[in-house]
Amino acid sequence: MTVTDKLKGLVTAAALAAATMTAAPAAADLSDILSEGTISIGVPEDFPPFGSLGASGEYEGYDVSIANMIAEAMGVELDLVPISSDQRIPYLETDRLDLVISSMGANPERAKSIWFSSAYAPFYSGAFASDDKEISSVDDLAGYSVGLTGGTLEDLALTDMVSDETEIIRFGDNAATLAAYVSGQVDVLVTGNVVAASLSESNPDLSVDTKFILRDSPCFIGIKQGNADLLRWVNVFILTNTLNGELNTLSEEWFGQPLPPLPSL
Repeated sequence: MTVTDKLKGLVTAAALAAATMTAAPAAADLSDILSEGTISIGVPEDFPPFGSLGASGEYEGYDVSIANMIAEAMGVELDLVPISSDQRIPYLETDRLDLVISSMGANPERAKSIWFSSAYAPFYSGAFASDDKEISSVDDLAGYSVGLTGGTLEDLALTDMVSDETEIIRFGDNAATLAAYVSGQVDVLVTGNVVAASLSESNPDLSVDTKFILRDSPCFIGIKQGNADLLRWVNVFILTNTLNGELNTLSEEWFGQPLPPLPSL
């Protein structure tokens, strides 16, 4: 073998080694989190009562409370990361987060990209409008402008159901969607029940009547594919805190209602 052949062989071996290192998963499973002593959890940046910036300058809400409980139960420090709806899955896939606890519903399309825990919170999507509007079904939305947050389950569901006579206006985040309804930019608000209740509470003179339920969509914790030990731990955490009443206490505090029966995966 010549010197040139030897050099070629060394270069090839180095390239293969580098490729192997690059392909290795960088996701943090349970043992990695416990070893590092920190867990990064994404929560809603502006989606009360699940998560938003409180008067104290700290993030608060149902999802934020769950994130704190998980870190405490693991015995690790919490790296709380406020995120928007469209960042939830990409941040998991690129290892910027270990978990996403951000009022996220599960569906087959999302399940192609990430894993879901058992449900940890109740949530249903509906159409809300002033009491003078006679709306009781999707068909009745014809002729109205409907505001919703783009890329959400509400968007995916409603888009396939409405006729061309319904104007859907999509906004980049939930805060913009709610502001559009308050200002009268849209006639109908399509969002979650707890969001509409929070909006009504903070705007007592605003009429926010439930017109119809679009879909029942409990919330699930998102986990990167492959992190099987972390998924199992999260499911045991949800089970334990359902049985001991802790999740019910949080539901009463943030949603003003008892925790209903939730599905398990």
